[in-house]
Amino acid sequence: MTLAACAEIVRRGDPDRFSAAMAAPVEARARLFPLYAFNLEIARAPWVSGEPLVAKMRLQFWRDVLVEIDDGKPARAHEVVKPLAEVMRSGGLPGDMLDRLVVARWADVDREPFGSADALDAYLAETGGTLMWASAQALGAQYIREPAVRAVGKAAGLAMMLVAAPELARRGWHVLPQTGLEEMIAAARADIAAARKINFKLSIPALRAAWRADGILARAAADHAAIREGRLQGSEFSRRAGLGWKSLTGGW
Repeated sequence: MTLAACAEIVRRGDPDRFSAAMAAPVEARARLFPLYAFNLEIARAPWVSGEPLVAKMRLQFWRDVLVEIDDGKPARAHEVVKPLAEVMRSGGLPGDMLDRLVVARWADVDREPFGSADALDAYLAETGGTLMWASAQALGAQYIREPAVRAVGKAAGLAMMLVAAPELARRGWHVLPQTGLEEMIAAARADIAAARKINFKLSIPALRAAWRADGILARAAADHAAIREGRLQGSEFSRRAGLGWKSLTGGW
């Protein structure tokens, strides 16, 4: 039940966020890793069992945990719960905000196609947008920045959804809407461009989790076939070089 355990969970299951967090100051990592580990736990809960009831029980576990943390109860014996509780209490993160992340993952259990671009947009707002804002808030972000931070998180969520879409389709979940995707990609890129004009100060390490998003979205906009063919990732060299440059220049 330590920060190291959270970092290891993220390293194994979410290497992009792990790399972004490792580029942050040590004190920022202590707040980011528990949130990223929590996100990973709920993201994989719908996939660890082929039985929907079991998946929903796993998600309900985290809903109960968040209520208990808000109520000041002792942390459960789980490697992520105690570090998460410490971040929530020190960063002023309400359980009902993080609960939105959990509830959104019911869609992953049901695996119904998103009927419209608006439906996918709402899902990304509750998952990527909420996680990004929680991370930024934990680092001391001003509330005036919430809309811009959430927009970046949603854009990053779209980028990762485009990368994952072929594999999700193979697993039986067709996540991309029939119409409106091109407009979603353009809007996401515009949100990132607008946010880069803002000085986010202490919350930059949180926003750095979106370091790959614009490149992925640009490739998707230029070549829609790259989405279904799984060619959006880019080279490993460009990925590492991009993060290294952002870290050196203090950007995201």
